[in-house]
Amino acid sequence: MNAAEQATNLELASKIAAVVNLFKFEFPDAKSDLKPWHNDPETRELVDPDSIDIGFHFPGISKSWSSRSILIQIRFYQDSINKSRRAIGIEVSGFDHCGQVWRLSTVDQWNFLGESLPSPDVGEKLKQICRQILEVFNLNSPL
Repeated sequence: MNAAEQATNLELASKIAAVVNLFKFEFPDAKSDLKPWHNDPETRELVDPDSIDIGFHFPGISKSWSSRSILIQIRFYQDSINKSRRAIGIEVSGFDHCGQVWRLSTVDQWNFLGESLPSPDVGEKLKQICRQILEVFNLNSPL
């Protein structure tokens, strides 16, 4: 779900801003997009209501990223017994003008998959950002 729609309170809005700042600190040329999904019926069917989705766009195609845009989807789990909500993983996808070219999931082995992968340096920075995002949403603060 679009990050802009998920920012329903000050704590969540602050955490979303922290994610944007983490990314932009490492990659200052990227432009953030808190509404990466269109608001149409077809897209709404595909959007996960238990995620916070943030897009980042580069000016032109970034060779080190092997893409022009990045979609970060922070996945959450709501425990119905103790009413806690925590981040359980992050899905990151890189896109060019033809569509998705690579993907990273923190749920399994943290491996990049795709036809054109980011450079090893960018890949390691992205994994570090993912670790920091999980800390932002899971350390000492229930959602």
